[in-house]
Amino acid sequence: QVQLVESGGGLVQPGGSLRLSCAASGFTLDYYAIGWFRQAPGKEREGVSCISSSDGSTYYADSVKGRFTISRDNAKNTVYLQMNSLKPEDTAVYYCATKTGTIATMKEYEYDYWGQGTQVTVSS
Repeated sequence: QVQLVESGGGLVQPGGSLRLSCAASGFTLDYYAIGWFRQAPGKEREGVSCISSSDGSTYYADSVKGRFTISRDNAKNTVYLQMNSLKPEDTAVYYCATKTGTIATMKEYEYDYWGQGTQVTVSS
């Protein structure tokens, strides 16, 4: 059974950091692209970052470039999202997802399996 479980969310002050984890089970991440998405209250879900499995290429939304870093540890079957210099506008539920194929994109509709999400709240 394919399953993705996010963890690492929480409450953090502006300027702080969090590291989100996305643990996969039921399949091997090595051959799949992974994306991180987020949905803020009253807004549509948006792509944050993604990483390909073919060559490790990474992509970031303009709003998080230079602050967020995506990485993968295939040995642990886990993908991470390191979030630094967090802002109140980063507050959202963060989801990881996987898509068939090795090339990552920020197109939500291409992703087949989704985790349950983890809440990130940035507030003083």
